[in-house]
Amino acid sequence: MSLNTIALELVPPNVDRGREQALEDAEKVLRCSAEAGVGGRVRHVMIPGMIEEDDDRPLEMKPKLDVLEFWKMIQPELPGVRGLCTQVTAFMDEPTLRARLTELGGSGFDGIAFVGVPRTLNDGEGSGVAPTDALTMFDEVVANRGVILIPTREGEQGRFTFKCDRGATYGMTQLLYSDTIVDFLTQFAATTEHRPEILLSFGFVPAVETQVGLINWLIQDPGNAAVAAEQDFVKRLAGAEPVERRKLMVDLYKRVVDGVGELGFPLSVHFEATYGVNTPAFQTFAEMLAHWAPDRG
Repeated sequence: MSLNTIALELVPPNVDRGREQALEDAEKVLRCSAEAGVGGRVRHVMIPGMIEEDDDRPLEMKPKLDVLEFWKMIQPELPGVRGLCTQVTAFMDEPTLRARLTELGGSGFDGIAFVGVPRTLNDGEGSGVAPTDALTMFDEVVANRGVILIPTREGEQGRFTFKCDRGATYGMTQLLYSDTIVDFLTQFAATTEHRPEILLSFGFVPAVETQVGLINWLIQDPGNAAVAAEQDFVKRLAGAEPVERRKLMVDLYKRVVDGVGELGFPLSVHFEATYGVNTPAFQTFAEMLAHWAPDRG
């Protein structure tokens, strides 16, 4: 069953701000979406399960609320909104992970994307369940089982095919700053019968990215020319005036959704304001949705 949704990513707040920050985030979602004219159209919040990564992260990673803890704080403030999340599987054994997934499903999460180890470890490391094993192992526990899709990554065609073979029902893309996903899905559609739902991810780039570089860091893949081109586009966005920035992002959105729209994949959109929810981000998202939106066909 397709999600057919507009999702907004909300990162759990730091533990030291806890409930106060959680309630502020929920209020911002309601206020900023209303100010941008898209109030009530966000149907899911996507909450990533945050894990420690490389020491060179531009913004220090401090201890954060657990996904479930955060969700239970904001859910009453966001009527009609359901949850999506990512779940690291590699550090939980099968019974522990089964209990966790069951609790997530019972708490209002309609989709769970299984993710592996951070970049500091190699695939297969970790004493728990591998994400690809979880796709099959928990097919009766989680109806919508997701994976991360990075169209610029070497070998991703085979990797994504294998994940779909194992039972993935949707792929959530890495933040898209090029239309590489169009060629990727065109080739994928031509070589496999799989038609998983695709959550197309777009991230607002504010001027502060010029000083901090968090988005640049998030999408990095040293030595990959396709990613280098995306990083150049991010720099261009960060340095542009607001009107030009919005036009560039909306033009990209149009190329992507028009390009993949006829390939037979169910589509949803996933928006991210990496530096925090604000009205300019929602105004950009609103202009994207005016071109095409899963809730309007």
